[in-house]
Amino acid sequence: MSQPNLHSWSEQDEPLRLQELSKDKNDPDPKALACYGMLSVMSGRMHLRFVSGRPVSQMTIDFLEWLCEQVQAQGKSVLVLIWDNASWHLSKQVKTWLHEHNQAALQDAQAGKAAVRIIPCWLPTKSPWLNRIEPKWVHSKRAIVEPARLLTASELQQCVCDYFGCSQLEPLSL
Repeated sequence: MSQPNLHSWSEQDEPLRLQELSKDKNDPDPKALACYGMLSVMSGRMHLRFVSGRPVSQMTIDFLEWLCEQVQAQGKSVLVLIWDNASWHLSKQVKTWLHEHNQAALQDAQAGKAAVRIIPCWLPTKSPWLNRIEPKWVHSKRAIVEPARLLTASELQQCVCDYFGCSQLEPLSL
């Protein structure tokens, strides 16, 4: 989730106008934050995990394992993922893990153990309007922008979590 680099101005009784803010080149905060999210269609609740660094295949797998724990705690046995074509979703490592995970979940279910199967549904390229989570990201960015200053990475994470009403968890890292 990239933070908008904006500041604002407006005439009295006029709409707020945003302009780009410059970031100090020596600022240790990252230029952008990566955040995995799952929107539960049934409850409308967001499940978020920020990433320390870039979202790579192993972090995607770690996020999916965490999601399976969340879904299983709700008593569900299937997780349907609506995914875009991000490279960390399409990687061979992630696809191999999904196959192996689903094989293990099937064996666990046959043995009477609780397991969560994952059904990935791949969206066509450049079709964000088909994914219900995309408008949530857009609205959250607009809601948390600070017109007068740039937020720090930790402030941005907290604002996102506050906006979605979820706890700020330890970021996923390698």
